[in-house]
Amino acid sequence: MSKSQNDVVITGIGIVTCQGVGTEPHIALLSAERAPEARIETEKFKPYPIHPMPEIDWSTQIPKRGDQRQMENWQRLGVFTAGLALDDAGLKEDLEACGTMDMIVSCGGGERDINVDSLIVEEGLKRNDREQLLNEKLTTELRPTLFLAQLSNLMAGNISIVHKVTGSSRTFMGEEAAGISAVETAFARIRAGQSTHTLVGGAFVADRRDVILLYEAVRYHATGEWTPIWSRDPEEGGGIVTGSAGAFLVLESREHAEARGARIYATIEEIGGDRGRRDEGRLEGRLDALVDGALRQTDATVIFSGASGGHEITAREKTWLDNRFSDVPVRGYGSVTGHALESQFPLGLALAALTLSSGAKVPAFEPGKEKPMSGPADTAVVTTVGHVRGEGVAVLKAEK
Repeated sequence: MSKSQNDVVITGIGIVTCQGVGTEPHIALLSAERAPEARIETEKFKPYPIHPMPEIDWSTQIPKRGDQRQMENWQRLGVFTAGLALDDAGLKEDLEACGTMDMIVSCGGGERDINVDSLIVEEGLKRNDREQLLNEKLTTELRPTLFLAQLSNLMAGNISIVHKVTGSSRTFMGEEAAGISAVETAFARIRAGQSTHTLVGGAFVADRRDVILLYEAVRYHATGEWTPIWSRDPEEGGGIVTGSAGAFLVLESREHAEARGARIYATIEEIGGDRGRRDEGRLEGRLDALVDGALRQTDATVIFSGASGGHEITAREKTWLDNRFSDVPVRGYGSVTGHALESQFPLGLALAALTLSSGAKVPAFEPGKEKPMSGPADTAVVTTVGHVRGEGVAVLKAEK
């Protein structure tokens, strides 16, 4: 791959999963001889297992107690992880760089009023006019300030306040596709010369009853005992095990990164996202088109699959991967981190970049279902197929 000044490079990684805080525990995970022990919370939300948030000292990235208090956990996690990425890139104390840095965030809404949700569900069991019931409860039960607390762009606003990132700001909502669009937009703007450095990523908190309710409403959440992602039992719920995770990346043009002497984790060669109907092979056709436009395969490739775990869609993705990349090792990272919805695609890019930069031979996250790596990879492919809609593919190259 010839280098260009408009190459999009990753210079900072902020990552938090159930496996730990920051790059160190995740490089250790990726470099281990065998997959880490699953970190699962099975009692708190029984019968729904989740990958919980790790212990976090919020004050290391959000020093003011007042700032911490006025955020909910989904905002705290995003602001905290964004700070990790800025620190990692060496830009945290550079007020000029932060002042001109663009920001693109992918996240959902804020935490809901569980008491009101429970009231509506209970009343809905007794009445047939549920639309009327919903209108009644929305006008009489909800606090007006709750709507402010739920605004998705509060995460970006708090990052601006705490970390002084005050260039342009965009927030994407829309489940997995939001994370895909966020990174794809950042990539396209830098490649086109419209931006020189961008903070992009998101955060998702699974330790929330309202999140579990949303999944269970469409019968997608797994139940019972935890199993790895490629072996979920169709008789044990919908197959998805959510995981609390934050993932932010500092993306720069090669010219901007080299001018300041930044460490480069990897180059993003291509990113593509799409959405549409999935019947009659349309999903596989779109995935083929995304890969055809991005990947020039080498022998040293690893795939990080962001498969959700949803039974039908994950089986289709696995079949496509097996057919398209029959000799390439695949790592379904949801087995070790859980499914992080809006953060799933940025999380996959973070894991891929850490793998390429460290020369890790990533252990099979599900032995017997995933091929071993014969040596370090120089190419990483990241896929994310939304549990309902939206799919994305990214190709990363090791920096040489």
